Amino acid sequence: MRKTRKKKRSRTLGIIAITTFIIGLSIFYFYSAEQSKIRGFDFGNEIQDIQNELKVEQNTFYSKINMFNEGIISKKEFLLYSEEEHLIKMEEILEKYNKLMPPDAFVSSVKLFRMSTDSQLESDKHLIKWIEYEDGAEKIRSEELLQQSFEYEMAALSLFDEAKLQKKP
Repeated sequence: MRKTRKKKRSRTLGIIAITTFIIGLSIFYFYSAEQSKIRGFDFGNEIQDIQNELKVEQNTFYSKINMFNEGIISKKEFLLYSEEEHLIKMEEILEKYNKLMPPDAFVSSVKLFRMSTDSQLESDKHLIKWIEYEDGAEKIRSEELLQQSFEYEMAALSLFDEAKLQKKP
């Protein structure tokens, strides 16, 4: 009689332990899934902020080029702005890509976004040299790098969208 009680008691304790383990595992799984969603949302906001900052900076840069072309600012003023503001801001934007902590599915797209921004920066440097030295080869190189930047960005957007679709249930 005692053995059957012991067996029942140990069986009951075993069932309780297994049930507790399963419940704990379920809680951990759902908590992890929720944390993953939050990290993904934060990452999406961070990458969007970087892209918006890049867009604003590029618009400002091309606005300054137009102002130079229209004679509103001098070559010296444009070159000063380019060296002391634009190139520095572009380097800061590039650094922000390095600080991102993308989910695994987005690593490739972030690399391509960074490569796009890097090509844009190099294009801008050649464009500045073209304005400074009036060397047509610099303008051609700038346009080539700008095209490369565009291609990297399109590839990055494509991979980013693919990764977003994979993340959805």
